[in-house]
Amino acid sequence: MVEETPKPVEAEAKSPLDEVMMQAEKAYAAYMDAERQVAKAYHENELQVAKAYKRAEAQAQRSYDAAMAQAMKDRDEALSKALQARENAMRRADEAFKNTEETARTAYEAAIQQAQAAREGNIEKAWKVRDQTIEQAWQIYSKIAK
Repeated sequence: MVEETPKPVEAEAKSPLDEVMMQAEKAYAAYMDAERQVAKAYHENELQVAKAYKRAEAQAQRSYDAAMAQAMKDRDEALSKALQARENAMRRADEAFKNTEETARTAYEAAIQQAQAAREGNIEKAWKVRDQTIEQAWQIYSKIAK
C-alpha cells in the first residue's frame, strides 16, 4: 500500500521548471514519509488498544473469579449455619421430648399410685362396711334367736 519514495534528483536545477519539479519530488517524498509515519502510528495504536483490551479482559476475569469464590464461600457459610441451626433445633426437640416423656411417666406413676391408694382405701372401707353389716346382722340374728 505504501509506495517507496522516489529519490530526488540532486542535479542542479537548470530551469525554473526543473526547480519546481525538484520541489514537487521533495514534497511527494515528504508526503510518502508522513503517510508511512501515520500508518505506523495507527498500527502502534492498534497494538496498544489490543493490549489494553487484554488487560481489561484479564481484570474482568480476575474480578469474576474473586466474586465467584466469595459467593461460594458465602454459600458454604450459610449452609454451615443452617446445618448447625438444624442440629440445635433437633437437639432441643429431643430434649423437649425427653422432658415431656419424663413428665408424662412421672404423672402416670403418680396417677397409678393415687388410684391404687384410692382402691385400697375403698376396699378397706368396703370391708369395714361388710364387717359392720355382718356384725349388725349377727346382732339382729342373736336377738331374734334368743
